Amino acid sequence: METRQIKGLHIAASSHIQQDGKLWIVPSQTSNRKYTVRYGRKEQTCTCPDFESRRRPCKHIHAVYAHLHPTQITQIPELPRKPTYKQAWHEYNKAQTNEKAKFQELLYELCRGIESLPKKPGAGRTRLPLGEMIFAVVFKVYSLISGRRFISDLKETQRRGYISRCPHFNSIFNYLELEEMTDCLTSLISQSSLPLKAIEQDFAVDSSGFSTGIATRWFKTKYSDEPEEISMMGWLKAHIMCGVKTNIVTSVEISDGYSNDILYFKPLVEATSQNFKLREVSADKAYLSAENLRQVAAKGAESYIPFKINSNAHHYNDKSGVWYRLWHYYSYNNNEFMMHYHKRSNVETTFSMIKAKFGERLRSKTATAQKNEILCKVLCHNLCCLVQSMYELGVEIDCWKRWH
Repeated sequence: METRQIKGLHIAASSHIQQDGKLWIVPSQTSNRKYTVRYGRKEQTCTCPDFESRRRPCKHIHAVYAHLHPTQITQIPELPRKPTYKQAWHEYNKAQTNEKAKFQELLYELCRGIESLPKKPGAGRTRLPLGEMIFAVVFKVYSLISGRRFISDLKETQRRGYISRCPHFNSIFNYLELEEMTDCLTSLISQSSLPLKAIEQDFAVDSSGFSTGIATRWFKTKYSDEPEEISMMGWLKAHIMCGVKTNIVTSVEISDGYSNDILYFKPLVEATSQNFKLREVSADKAYLSAENLRQVAAKGAESYIPFKINSNAHHYNDKSGVWYRLWHYYSYNNNEFMMHYHKRSNVETTFSMIKAKFGERLRSKTATAQKNEILCKVLCHNLCCLVQSMYELGVEIDCWKRWH
């Protein structure tokens, strides 16, 4: 007997199920909400989120069945205990207490081989070393303090030999606005994920917004003759692909807040496949298309993207038969599918880690600086994941030293 059936028996035994015509009102097991169940001979439906996502009998449908057939229920099994996972507190504490020092070491090794930008034509000072400025910009984002107060931390890194000289705080902001920084930061994010190449095989894709702090204004005139000024904070989207075990970000794309997510699935998978061996790729329904399923299959991996309610077995663009095969797998092996698809929640955890630690609001004002600031947050997250993996998984990070 599966878990949903057992929970349905417990609901039928402990809750009051009411009939409303051809419908049944079933109370929730964990809240004060109530769900409507239509229980017919050929079809059973429920308004709960579990049924909406799976389109399979949920615990509320099983509860109605138990309510209608009480004589068939001989005994009610105990609910299975939810598994708990122990935290390796010793390793976790060591990783957290040494994170800032290890972060600077890893960032220094990562930036050490970056070539400086060419000098602008005409008179003027020579440009600051690009590698050192990327170090300063990323470390400033990690510190979460203003540029002026950050200078004391930067002088300490100069004393340790990570940078040759301490730049002016305005220079940090100026370099954050350079378009050349975008490609450098994107490349560094990919490079920072390489030490976990042997660990990550399953990946997840999703997007999330970062507030720019700049209000977008327009006038609301739909229900009034006098226009009313409305304002809303703008935001940018970060599209990422991450490993589900360590939450390391393997590829990233930045777009405006209204871009369609499905447009960024292909470049994310392509960039990750250049450095990692893909086994599973999970994503939500927003990324469902025959082309995306075919691309993942071409990389030798399995797609775990749930199908929509109006999806069927045949697709006009299903030239390879991947859509047909995965639709049947999703429809007739849904429990097994959902066990793999559950790994997708780790990409939401990744965004939660980034926003909780480095903030979900961008301080920069220009579009390029805002884009680079998001990339800096992602790079900081990756380096923190590496520090944690060093202590908890015993990962040795020496690949960057070999390159230099």
